[in-house]
Amino acid sequence: MDLFKPLPAEARRDLDGLLSCIDKVLPLPRRFRLGLPRDVADLSRLLTSERGDLSASYLGKPNLLSAYHRYFLPWNVYRLCKLLPGLPLVFSDGDIITDLGSGPFTLVLALWICRPDLRKFKLEFRCLDRTGAVLESGKKLFDALVQADKNVNPCPWVIKTMRSEIRRNGTLSAQIHGEKAKLVTAINVYNELFQDLSPVDAEGLIRLTGQHAKLLSSLARDDGEILVMEPGIPRSGEFIAVLRKALLGEGFAPVSPCTHTEACPLPGGRVATGKGGGKAKWCHFAFETGDAPGDLHKLSAAAGIPKERAVLSFILAGKTTDSNAAPDIKTTEIVPEIRIRIISDAFPLPNYRYGRYGCSVKGLTLVSGAKASLDKNESGALLDAKLSGKEGRDEKSGALAINIGNS
Repeated sequence: MDLFKPLPAEARRDLDGLLSCIDKVLPLPRRFRLGLPRDVADLSRLLTSERGDLSASYLGKPNLLSAYHRYFLPWNVYRLCKLLPGLPLVFSDGDIITDLGSGPFTLVLALWICRPDLRKFKLEFRCLDRTGAVLESGKKLFDALVQADKNVNPCPWVIKTMRSEIRRNGTLSAQIHGEKAKLVTAINVYNELFQDLSPVDAEGLIRLTGQHAKLLSSLARDDGEILVMEPGIPRSGEFIAVLRKALLGEGFAPVSPCTHTEACPLPGGRVATGKGGGKAKWCHFAFETGDAPGDLHKLSAAAGIPKERAVLSFILAGKTTDSNAAPDIKTTEIVPEIRIRIISDAFPLPNYRYGRYGCSVKGLTLVSGAKASLDKNESGALLDAKLSGKEGRDEKSGALAINIGNS
């Protein structure tokens, strides 16, 4: 299934409506509104280059909480709205979704907006976060968003909140009781844990992902799934790749974006190279943001951090059964046809051709052809290609080289 399709008109309206709901239920005093672009820029620095100065209770500060609600929350919801419809997530009445590090209901809001087919189901959401004020703001935003839908009365979704922190050792500060979840999610959560590791601490990263793979898998039922999404930076891509291997060890195979259960050919820096630097290719996806709300673009520009493109790294994993596991084909077998997940942007090659890197059961794969052919297969696209047995190797990367045509 291809990822990141254009948002439907209804989803775009609801995203605009989310911005209106934020202003309605979380009114911003004039003194904060005038300084909002500055607060957004300050919080952005704290979350990236100045992360060492970030306290665990940063969202308890009114100006930073306001910046998070008006900038980071809608952008995170937008990313999820682009991703979730392209994932094979199927729900039934009574299903439970456990969302770790829920914040202001980022996942719940995104599912409501981008999967209107789910609004008729009786779903139970367990939203966990360490900050009660953030959970409360999420509840208000979701209620306001639901009220705007005149076709839903009453809302069949049940939202339960819990103050609980995800500890570094793979435990929760408050335990979850009751039935296990159909879907366990952690959205933009783990970067707060793995960013503190040394760039050369491969053992630490393996230990961290192993502990949290056990936590995630322990919360999912036997036919459940696990979704982890992080910013599309090199360290996130590396974390996702190592977590993928740890989840396989717990019996959860990659369902998306992977097309196989072989070793990840784009694992990033430390574990891939045995040294720091993060120069190895990492799995991440980029897409244009033209269908994001206009007011969100205006705020981004005013804060000096415009977003013409969004990037993310993610893994959706499910129990290893014949129905949901990625094909487990060994690279030594003769495979007449392979499925390639396109990952990179298009780049020029000799002889007026273009290429994109992708991932397949054969490892890193270079797809080449005329520009028109490559433009049809953007980052996230799923491409089936027949092998002739005469394919070469890309001199620069060593990737299997496949030509997909001249038009």
